[in-house]
Amino acid sequence: AAMNPQYATQEDVPAEDIAKEKEVLAAQVAESGKPPEIIEKMVEGRLRKYLEEICLVSQTYVKTNDKTVGKLIEEGGAKMKGFKRIEVGEGIEKKEEDFAAEVAKAASGN
Repeated sequence: AAMNPQYATQEDVPAEDIAKEKEVLAAQVAESGKPPEIIEKMVEGRLRKYLEEICLVSQTYVKTNDKTVGKLIEEGGAKMKGFKRIEVGEGIEKKEEDFAAEVAKAASGN
């Protein structure tokens, strides 16, 4: 998956998060001046897309680009019990160096 999933499946997304996102989307769409039934369909579509972006099993598998992660898991006969996202370089402390002090030290001959 290419994005940064926050949840494994749509069922894992808290109801409060869905309600809050639905509220935000409704406010954005309400400004379009379209009829309420059209607004409702637009909000549902955008909410579905939002959930696909934040859930791992709904994301497109990067190596094939034609299947979702969930479909790939299903085809492999596996079942997802959870996931932990680890970012490259996470937890590695970067050594801080003072370049100016280093140059001054080299210039002084020490």
